[in-house]
Amino acid sequence: MSDTYLETGTKWLATAGLRPTRQRLTLASLLVGDGQHRHVTAESLFEAAKDGADSVSLATVYNTLRAFCDAGLLQEVTVDGSRSYFDTNTHDHPHFFWEDEARLTDAPSDQLVIAQLPDAPEGAEIASVDVVIRLRKKS
Repeated sequence: MSDTYLETGTKWLATAGLRPTRQRLTLASLLVGDGQHRHVTAESLFEAAKDGADSVSLATVYNTLRAFCDAGLLQEVTVDGSRSYFDTNTHDHPHFFWEDEARLTDAPSDQLVIAQLPDAPEGAEIASVDVVIRLRKKS
């Protein structure tokens, strides 16, 4: 992994006050080292990490992704109620889920219009609204 990727990953962790352990640096560098936003699953990140010099267990990947979410570095997007994707873009925005490829991508925010949300039940407030638009190839 290049020094630039490690430096970017170190700065990313520092923005959230997370200690740069070897495992965190490895995963942070894969997630943000090139400066591009990405959507990953724990399994896809684990596979990418296996190709590197520092090995990381799948359990460590899950725990680290959870820590990154808790620190506000990642946004978790749940698809199908059981499959989670982790997005390095933490700003509110919609997603396309490509069913045929099990792939998540950003959808254009400027084209989404939500005219009105239902009132939250008494004693509750709306924390966020997740928009996942499911796509499949035309037959």
